[in-house]
Amino acid sequence: MPPIRIAVLISGSGSNLQSIIDKIEKKEIYGELVLVVSNKRNAYGLERAKKHNIESLMIDSQLIGKDDYNRQILEAVIEKNVELVILAGYLKILDKKFIEAYRNRIINIHPSLIPSFCGKGYYGLKVHQSAVDYGVKISGATVHFVDEEADNGPIILQESVAVDFDDTPETLQSKVLAIEHELLPEAIKLYCDGKLEVIGRKVSISK
Repeated sequence: MPPIRIAVLISGSGSNLQSIIDKIEKKEIYGELVLVVSNKRNAYGLERAKKHNIESLMIDSQLIGKDDYNRQILEAVIEKNVELVILAGYLKILDKKFIEAYRNRIINIHPSLIPSFCGKGYYGLKVHQSAVDYGVKISGATVHFVDEEADNGPIILQESVAVDFDDTPETLQSKVLAIEHELLPEAIKLYCDGKLEVIGRKVSISK
């Protein structure tokens, strides 16, 4: 059986993308990263892809309409025979056609313990600012399948971090990012090994 063909969608620096690249190159994930797509021209993740000879595509979401933008991304991943789509710091919402085409084959990582501090508008430092302001004692990261609602799909993996009294949004972000770099590749590995099954709202992980 050939490796699972993977596309990663990004909007920024691509640190989670780098963690995926590293695990694949070390043969810890039975997958092949065949495409990186960015909606921002200056996303450093495009440079990461170039350094590792991975095909990349930049579609500026500000220059074309929403429907055309989503259509072009879907056509690109289908053309590359992509089997699994990863959202790694991707700040756009995929449309229904894309989600229908890749139902339970799109994985996202969110920097909180869903269902806390998630949904429309919760991204970047705002997530961590909200956690700090609320005074929670733990936060963390969640990897989940993507459905039509933001941060709503079945949860694959979660991991927590302690929130200290003197944490700032920036220090909490750093803590959470460190576990994101392990959690996202682990979820991808489980998928590529055929160990994930979606049953209703739950994800079963086989041994």
